[in-house]
Formats: sequence, structure tokens, C-alpha cells
Amino acid sequence: MNISEHITLAESYKSQIAERYGISNIPPKEVLPAMKLVAEMCFEPIRKHFGVPIAVTSFYRCEELNKKVGGSKTSQHVKGEAMDIDADIFGGITNRQIFEWAKYNLKFDQLIYEYGDVNNPAWVHISYKKTGNRNQVIKVP
Repeated sequence: MNISEHITLAESYKSQIAERYGISNIPPKEVLPAMKLVAEMCFEPIRKHFGVPIAVTSFYRCEELNKKVGGSKTSQHVKGEAMDIDADIFGGITNRQIFEWAKYNLKFDQLIYEYGDVNNPAWVHISYKKTGNRNQVIKVP
């Protein structure tokens, strides 16, 4: 089963931390629609625009995993509404390019420039909700 054209269900919940600590991170059926929505509204347009592979480094997180990784208590990852992506893994484009393109071309709830340096984030967090998207742009130092 796929979440979208370029994201498999297994890829959407894979986590080295979950594996290391024996945490089952398989998403419940009720979060799948939210996961499909953020993939279709955010990830797929980015992937199609740049035409290169982009790694999904964190998508769904069960509450136990979210707590283990130090995620926010209100993390949209737990609801299946957020994903962290990283183009630098494959090369060809940068996370900065993804961030800038998404900022000006997509509707989203939050777009976060996560860590890295002034030239390039370590990864890009993007979220999307069925309703009430804020188009909030954040930079985490």
C-alpha cells in the first residue's frame, strides 16, 4: 500500500529509534487520511517540481515514539499531519531549495527550517491539516 505516488506505507512509519527500542509505530487506520493529505498536498508537489528523490526521514510517530525522540506534546507527526524531508541525502537539490520553493508555492500549516546553518537546513518539516492551515514559516536554530 502507498500513502502517495512516491511514499510507501512502510516508509511512512519507519524509524530507527522505534526499531532500537521495540516500539510499534504502525499508524492506526484513522490517521491514514491525514497522512495521504499531507503527502498529496505537500510532498508530491515538491517531488514533482524538482523531479528527484527526496527522503522522508520522519512521518508518522506514535505517542510513545514521539516522546522518545523528544517531540512536542502537540506534534502533528502523531496525527499523521507532518513529515520531515531531506533532499541532501540523495543530492541534486538542497533542503534550502525545497524550503524556499514550498514557502512560495504551497499551502501548508507549518513549514520549518530545522537546524542546519544559514545556508541550508538539516531537514525540512512540513505539515498540512484538512482545515485551518496557517501558512506558518518557522526557523529552528
